[in-house]
Amino acid sequence: MSAMSGSYFEVMLIGAGAVLAGGFLSVSGLDMEMEYDVYAEGGSLYPRFFLKNIKPQTLVLEQGVVTSIDSVSLLMIMVNQGMDIPLAGTITLKDSFGETQRIWSVVGAHLMKVSGPQLNSNQPGLAVTRIELIHNGVF
Repeated sequence: MSAMSGSYFEVMLIGAGAVLAGGFLSVSGLDMEMEYDVYAEGGSLYPRFFLKNIKPQTLVLEQGVVTSIDSVSLLMIMVNQGMDIPLAGTITLKDSFGETQRIWSVVGAHLMKVSGPQLNSNQPGLAVTRIELIHNGVF
């Protein structure tokens, strides 16, 4: 697939009393990794696989603008107060015309880190530089 100029990712993740919505230029960590125990019975050429664990992954949203009013600040306050806020929703790849190209579903994502822009009065900055969430897979 060739690079689509002007494309972006529309993110909508919702939790109990919290919303993370915005547009981002870069999304990574749309991975899912499983660990299996392998069991081979004597005389059988075909081993059996038993799911052992799903390895947490880090979803990274970069260079974006959060569109809901101060939602990241509210989410950070809730996490600082010790609340466990799992987020679920979608990440949608949009082309330069705003048409949907692909959708990923995210379940059970938890806020890990938020990095704001470098403040420089001579250059405009984006509202959010980087948001990291831990999750158990994207579908």
